Amino acid sequence: MCLTLRGCLPCRSCREKDLPAPSSNSSRTRMRTRSDSSEPDGTRPNFLPGLTARASGGNWFRGKLPRLFRSPRGQDTVNITSTTDGHHSPKDEEPQNVILTFEENLGLHKYSEASQLLIQREESLFGEITELDSLARHEEEVNDLAEDYGILKRNILQTLLQSLKADANTEALTSAVKAIYQEDKQDGLWRQTDRTRPGWRPNSWRELHDATLHNLVNERMDYPSTPSANQEGQSSVEAHIHSMGRQLKDDLLMVVEVVRNCYPPETDICNVYARLYHQTFSARLRKVADFGLEDKDCQFLLRWVNEYYPGLLQKPALASEINAEALGKLLPPELLEPLEEQYLSKQQHELMTYIRRVLEEAKEMWNNGQEPMREDGCYVSPVAYDIIQLVNGMVTSAKTVLGDLHKAQSITSKLNGLMQSFKTFQDEVMRQNKPNSKAFTKANLGNIEQFRDTLTKNGDLFLEDVRKDCLSVLTDMKESAHMYLLSPVHEVLKPQYRKLGTSDWLNKPLFEKLLVSIQAEIQELQGSKESCHQELMSKFHQEVTVEYVKRLLRGEVKLKDKERQDKAYVTVKNDAERLHSLFIKMGSKEDWLKEILIKIAEVLKLQELPAIQMQVASLGSAFPDLR
Repeated sequence: MCLTLRGCLPCRSCREKDLPAPSSNSSRTRMRTRSDSSEPDGTRPNFLPGLTARASGGNWFRGKLPRLFRSPRGQDTVNITSTTDGHHSPKDEEPQNVILTFEENLGLHKYSEASQLLIQREESLFGEITELDSLARHEEEVNDLAEDYGILKRNILQTLLQSLKADANTEALTSAVKAIYQEDKQDGLWRQTDRTRPGWRPNSWRELHDATLHNLVNERMDYPSTPSANQEGQSSVEAHIHSMGRQLKDDLLMVVEVVRNCYPPETDICNVYARLYHQTFSARLRKVADFGLEDKDCQFLLRWVNEYYPGLLQKPALASEINAEALGKLLPPELLEPLEEQYLSKQQHELMTYIRRVLEEAKEMWNNGQEPMREDGCYVSPVAYDIIQLVNGMVTSAKTVLGDLHKAQSITSKLNGLMQSFKTFQDEVMRQNKPNSKAFTKANLGNIEQFRDTLTKNGDLFLEDVRKDCLSVLTDMKESAHMYLLSPVHEVLKPQYRKLGTSDWLNKPLFEKLLVSIQAEIQELQGSKESCHQELMSKFHQEVTVEYVKRLLRGEVKLKDKERQDKAYVTVKNDAERLHSLFIKMGSKEDWLKEILIKIAEVLKLQELPAIQMQVASLGSAFPDLR
């Protein structure tokens, strides 16, 4: 077998003018090997000292080629073909192993392999250089190697800059990342030795990688490629923020779904990108916040900080790979607080203005002599419903915009003052007692109930002190409304109240007449919604019972014997049953009032003082409110 040198590489011992011009590929040639260890008959020229063949497969070279047979850039590669008697061996028609040159690896985006070749050249070259004067003798090779490192770096940086594009070459990116970590490891090895270092060591490609990603993120956020789908009606600030937000979302999805697979897991590349985008987006929003915003833009910015951005990071595709909690807020407190104050002030002003307008409309309607609307025969007012809907909507929205319920509640901080204005309006309605005043008062009972239910069941909408103040005002309003509606009724019934507990009461059917009058007056009290009417009837029931007990306890009737005592007992017991039956039928829920009258009746039939004392004590314990 003989070896035929397929190309001649110039070296220092050759004069350029004496050599034929090399082909364009002569400096980056391929080396072919044989997998079998047998040698056919023939001769092997012995002009390659140190050149040996492996038993099977692999590279031809166990050591390094003498400089004579290296390419100008230092690749230890030659193209050698096996022949037998001047003819090619059949086995040599198919290459068994191909080693690509540096340029070929670059062309195929095999940056990791290209980096390995440069590291091998670096170790070989600088392994021979032990002193600075030796470095001068290798100046050309050192310069060539430095140039190749520069070419590789530019290719890798370009690949990194393309990594977030939809058509990014993931194989190239994977190889580029691997090359970066190889070079970082080589930097570490050079730091551990006292040998003369190459001028490019350390090359700090890890730091260059991080800086490149930072620049890439900045550029993509400065010039978003995904504008808002519908910018109609948006201000320039809203459109700008929205475009950046969409770009951030699309790019992070690209990182999680594609780029992540090109990096080793320990790099945590998803969180690296998330931090870069968070910092960049935050910096852009700081500039926006410093600019001074209109109310609409202020609210939009706050929603991005507290609603849209956290919601974006909680999307399933991102949440599994990105630690949103570690990123924190997009804006610091010193910038958020002025924006929050501006937003809350605007919302509070709108709420107070709207409530005042609702109350003014109701007052104007009353002044004009109109009656409230009727639904199912009941007077109704939209005041409470309209105000409650607005309060609920504003506080709920503010909680989302601000990300803080307590701050959102401050919108209602002046609501107790407006509730007092509502009470003042009702007091004026009752004081003037116009023909439509009772209708308005009955309608207001519905408003009072709606406000009370909201303050009780949805207390999280209000600051606690505001809630308590409003409930207190509403209690006063309900009591005064009941008094206004019931006082005329008691005036009508007063002559009949006076006969209770008298001799005529025991001997004549006076209580029957009282029940008839009560039933007639109840008809005049109709007109409020059912639940409010039931409360009014309960109040009326209680007041009538109080009048009855007061008359009995005055003792105008003398029970001188057991017969009269028994008669009083039966009369009171029957009155209690009939009074209870009437008011329960009219909607009262005060069942316990009947028990008071029955217990009083039982006291009336007792004759022994100790027994009377015990029964009275029992009555007082059972009904503490009894006077």
